[in-house]
Amino acid sequence: MKKILIFAVWALCGVAALAGNKVPAADDLDGKVDVFVQSELQKQHIPGAAVGVYRDGKMTRAQGYGLANVEWDATVTPDTIFQSGSVGKQFTATAVMMLVEEGKVGLDDPIKKYFPDAPDAWNDIKVHNLLSHTSGLGEYETGARTKVGGPFYMRLDYTEDELYKRITEMPMDFKTGEDWSYRNTNYVLLGILIHKVTGQFYGDFLQERIFKPLGMSRTRIITEEDIIPRRAAGYRLVKGGLKNQEWVSPSLNSTADGALYFTVEDLQKWDAALYAEKLLKKASLDRMWTVEKLNNGQPNKANYGFAWEINNVNGHRVIEHGGAWQGFTTYIARYVDDRLTVVALTNLDSGHANPKKITTGVAALYNPALKPLEQKPIEDKEPQVTHLVKELLRGIADGRAKPEQFTEEVRKRLFPDEMQELGPALKEFGELKTLELMERTEEAERRNYRYRAKFGEMTLMVSVGLTKDDKIARLNFSEE
Repeated sequence: MKKILIFAVWALCGVAALAGNKVPAADDLDGKVDVFVQSELQKQHIPGAAVGVYRDGKMTRAQGYGLANVEWDATVTPDTIFQSGSVGKQFTATAVMMLVEEGKVGLDDPIKKYFPDAPDAWNDIKVHNLLSHTSGLGEYETGARTKVGGPFYMRLDYTEDELYKRITEMPMDFKTGEDWSYRNTNYVLLGILIHKVTGQFYGDFLQERIFKPLGMSRTRIITEEDIIPRRAAGYRLVKGGLKNQEWVSPSLNSTADGALYFTVEDLQKWDAALYAEKLLKKASLDRMWTVEKLNNGQPNKANYGFAWEINNVNGHRVIEHGGAWQGFTTYIARYVDDRLTVVALTNLDSGHANPKKITTGVAALYNPALKPLEQKPIEDKEPQVTHLVKELLRGIADGRAKPEQFTEEVRKRLFPDEMQELGPALKEFGELKTLELMERTEEAERRNYRYRAKFGEMTLMVSVGLTKDDKIARLNFSEE
């Protein structure tokens, strides 16, 4: 829910993204935005999307593109409902910060205060570690854990107590505060924590304390049972063809790691509230938008705060987050120095859709200074390392990656579950065409390399860390 690794696979799927929408002339700003968004839908084979642009918290533009429901040929409108994916985490984090302001929760509280029977391995985990993904907890949403027979099989219902117990049985990925790793598990626990502290299901708390006060009348917890007007359908691409989203049990579709419905119209109200102190004091918002430091005093590698990434584009601060779940992908980018926010909601899976490309492109149309500079490769003085990485990527795609190539810590994380998922994804990208070195740094005894990998069907950024004996100590993928 949500957002662990988001890959982009652009396969042939027709041009449904343009159905029902007239292509305007690119002779004004609105027209240029329309042309750009529709071109991205066509390139990415996204059935439909809604885009919101807000200035100073006020609606500047809300527009639907393409199809909300392919079977009914129903077009997207500004009030079409999309699933949130992990963009929903920022509401969970806000709820926790409300409780912090009320003195009911402390950021430095050990989570064993709220989960007294938690395992000893959790002794050092504090509330802020859950909020910032520095807890070291494992990911409950891996393929192995959510498949038939797994502890979190997605088609079975679980009580909060059952989810909690199963989470306690998972091994830790790293010592608390020593590293950063995006884990939906953290926010599932925060939802349970909210329930324990307030006596309310976290979704009811959000409705009472956030959605209703802000007038976000279309925003709510996911439910497939209720009749919900103008709800979009989620889709996934399978071998070049559209398929409906896979069914998930109601209990696993209502956890606090990103299980909301919302619209671009409602998100304008949310954006406006973040410029004021309607929900939280400025100090609390600033804490959420401060990059969490690790135990060594260094900022985490993702520039992550509490449910937000804190970045900059050409010196302009941007607070942003993406989401992906059940055939939907979402992105919100708040260029706070410019008082400009862009939101993109799509109804295609995270393996194929990249809504950040839409928000980035739209922001640059409104303010050219927000257009990211083109990244250029640097001189490659270690061709042997580049060859090692090429062979590694080809080996992963062909199912030939060997555990002994990796450090023990990374081996435990990747084999066998994540590697079994990663291999087919890379295979679908096609042949590896080029591998360009973009950055090289050193950290203690580890050398870090960031490459731009161009496959037949798409481009990925690949980050690799090597020990002095060339063991792989880090392997991450991200969008270009």
